[in-house]
Amino acid sequence: MPSALITGITGQDGLYLAELLISKGYDVHAIIRGQNNPKRELVERVVPGVTLHTGDLTDLSSLMRAINAAQPDEFYNLGAVSFVAYSWENAFVTSDVTGMGVLNALEAVRLYCGDDPTKTRFYQASSSEMFGKVQQVPQDESTLLWPRSPYGVAKVYGHYMTINYRESYGMHASSGILFNHESPRRGPEFVTRKVTTAVARIALGLQETIAMGNLDAKRDWGYAGDYVEAMWRMLQQDEADDYVIATGETHSIRDLLDVAFRHVGIDDWSQRVVQDPRFMRPAEVDLLIGDASKARERLGWAPTVDFAELVQMMVDSDLAEQRALAGK
Repeated sequence: MPSALITGITGQDGLYLAELLISKGYDVHAIIRGQNNPKRELVERVVPGVTLHTGDLTDLSSLMRAINAAQPDEFYNLGAVSFVAYSWENAFVTSDVTGMGVLNALEAVRLYCGDDPTKTRFYQASSSEMFGKVQQVPQDESTLLWPRSPYGVAKVYGHYMTINYRESYGMHASSGILFNHESPRRGPEFVTRKVTTAVARIALGLQETIAMGNLDAKRDWGYAGDYVEAMWRMLQQDEADDYVIATGETHSIRDLLDVAFRHVGIDDWSQRVVQDPRFMRPAEVDLLIGDASKARERLGWAPTVDFAELVQMMVDSDLAEQRALAGK
């Protein structure tokens, strides 16, 4: 039975990845920060087969303890301070966890592997936010990185450190440059979930409007459940490498609002959405669209859920949740 160790188990990707690995017969372990982590109960309920270890990406010794206990064949580093807007408010913590945390994870795996640098295969969750002020459209693995947020800068550090450990120590270390991916498990602070939750509440008569930032920003949105499949496929390759994972389609925040509101029978949402300058980014990333040709050709990967299906899935989930909370 192969074994895997996951950081970031409390996020949407960690939960979907754990489910995937369990379905493939893995012995799955995960690192969770803090003994009283409020999301521990969620993890134990959704993926009860996962063995949890207390640890922190900023603490190398705790990572070493978890690795020695799990003895993983594969290490998936999904842990990060991942909310981009927050990264401007606390750039230091974002850099420490999202950037230096990658170095700690790589070093822990390297020390564990000893004389066999490929004993444990390593996956790093890189991000399309690294492209930032995009230098070409669409973006692929060779596109110049120009991050426009502290989060993006931290992800660039982790990305290049992963490449460095691969080239310097011969580790099987791959990075997935994942474009935006969403699901009903997405945190409520992210724009897609913010929209689908608000639309559900508006449809149920629980609120009147939603406050938004830049409605013209465009993203390449996919389904998180599809993207964790790509992560796993990367670590099954003979050679480690970096891969863009994306749908190759771009949609604006307006498109997101259109699909979500139409799904609950509201065709004109102009009076339901209020633009608020508080939600504008200091430096906007205007157009992210990924070219996943390499992943399609080498990994045999392709998305299975399109944009409209994804948004409708999220709205339906939030309708059910809001009905339950409101007792309707």
